[in-house]
Amino acid sequence: MSPAPPSLTTVNPATGERVAVFDALDADGVERKLATAVAAFEAFRLLPSYERARLMHSAADLLDHDGPQIARVMTVEMGKPITQARAEAAKCAKAMRWYAEHADALLADEVPDPVDVTDSGAVGVRVVYRPLGVVLAVMPWNFPLWQVVRFAAPALMAGNVGLLKHASNVPQTALYLEDLFRRAGYPQGCFQTLLIGSGAVEGLLRDPRVAAATLTGSEPAGRSVAAIAGDEVKKTVLELGGSDPFVVMPSSDVERAARVAVTARVQNNGQSCIAAKRFIVHEDVYDEFTDRFTEAMRVLRVGDPLDEATEVGPLATERGRAELEELVDEAVESGATVLCGGRRPPGLPDGWYYEPTVLADVTPQMRIHHEEAFGPVATLYRVATVDEAVAVANDTPFGLSSNVWTRDASEIARFTRDLRAGGVFVNGMTASHPAFPFGGVKRSGYGRELSGHGLHEFCNITTVWQGP
Repeated sequence: MSPAPPSLTTVNPATGERVAVFDALDADGVERKLATAVAAFEAFRLLPSYERARLMHSAADLLDHDGPQIARVMTVEMGKPITQARAEAAKCAKAMRWYAEHADALLADEVPDPVDVTDSGAVGVRVVYRPLGVVLAVMPWNFPLWQVVRFAAPALMAGNVGLLKHASNVPQTALYLEDLFRRAGYPQGCFQTLLIGSGAVEGLLRDPRVAAATLTGSEPAGRSVAAIAGDEVKKTVLELGGSDPFVVMPSSDVERAARVAVTARVQNNGQSCIAAKRFIVHEDVYDEFTDRFTEAMRVLRVGDPLDEATEVGPLATERGRAELEELVDEAVESGATVLCGGRRPPGLPDGWYYEPTVLADVTPQMRIHHEEAFGPVATLYRVATVDEAVAVANDTPFGLSSNVWTRDASEIARFTRDLRAGGVFVNGMTASHPAFPFGGVKRSGYGRELSGHGLHEFCNITTVWQGP
């Protein structure tokens, strides 16, 4: 007899209390879900685009109605402040509507200029977009709604069907998503949640009925999925870690840059791949920026994430806090200076809290210089020139996004040309929006989510050539 599959547990990171336990699917349960998805795709791929749009609008309306309830679920499961959880739900509904309204045009046939194809012997040539089939999504806990919706909305609008393997610590959010699409009227099997552990992912990736996969998560998880999918010659999109630079130059509005820097670092309790993590400041404004930024980080309100006034809640897992502590402690032992934070906050003993922290005097020999700090910890660097700022910004294995603060047109041109990242945000913090592509380079992954680029990732881009 094969062993029973492991259970999946919701643990409130603010208290350490076990909230709910769910039985994981066994092999037979996974097979039933997969077979249902395959059957659903054969009908759903033929559904007119206006019908897909109607269903997506319905899901968005339901999510808006459910916003306060699902926000509380997210906060209890992974600790994000309740105000940010409500904003996440609203953002997801907005993205659903964007795809419902734009997918038809983005998926329209492309017809080359006849002059360009006269030598091909064709009477007509067009490029059409067709769905791939069953797409497996392996998603993280840090934005438990948004990470899924930014895959699901374009994939479903293109005519694909989805199987979600969500992070094991957010099972209630995962089940809600399946129920949301069901209540919106999607045919059975179009979007299903798989309550499974990470050990079951390889079998799904190797199943010929799964056409492609997308993963948002850690670099090791991305490596594993990419290796398996590569062995099976299957399309993947990976969004992995980030250690985004936040560059501040002398011509910038330093007061505003420092204020935005705090939000850019501690959004989602600092647990965001696109959070600014390395603050690279020109020596002419280093002291002013550091004083403003450090003081603002010091006075952030840390506490119960269900409290409307809380600005920073607990880290999502006990292990995550331990790993963050190791990075900070190693840096301090190697000579980094703690300007604020650097410890567990007093008076909050039960949850997995960590104080907003600013470290100066960070060197390339420290682990925190090269590894992603997934929590409210910022590192400061002093630079003397644009060349040095670019060099420090690029001195990372990651390349997800970047932030640059300057009013100098030549500096803007230089940074947008030379920063090796999937995005460059000038005089503002990195954010994702359904209208523009999102993704990274280097060890931050490959492929793009959102916009038309994200819609086309899981399409068969087909050339149709017609002779005389």
